[in-house]
Amino acid sequence: MTPQQQLELEAAAFRRLVDHLQKRTDVQNIDLMNLSGFCRNCLSKWYKAAADEQHIDLSLDDAREAVYGMPYAEWKAQYQKEASAEQQAAFEQGKPQ
Repeated sequence: MTPQQQLELEAAAFRRLVDHLQKRTDVQNIDLMNLSGFCRNCLSKWYKAAADEQHIDLSLDDAREAVYGMPYAEWKAQYQKEASAEQQAAFEQGKPQ
């Protein structure tokens, strides 16, 4: 595999992940954090960091919109639910010390 082919495959996998997360609005960020250690916000920050490394002007809001498929405030209003006590406890327990 050439470096270009690898880059294209990685980009395709990223797009598919983002598409999947946009469709699975029933999955809350805290669930993602508790199960995998990252969420949509993490992915947005990584996207922004990659832009910064390439000296590409991209705001965190724009990065979030790329990941969420809509403005972050709109996604929160439509889909985000209050974390249960159990979810919050699992999150606190899973934080690195």
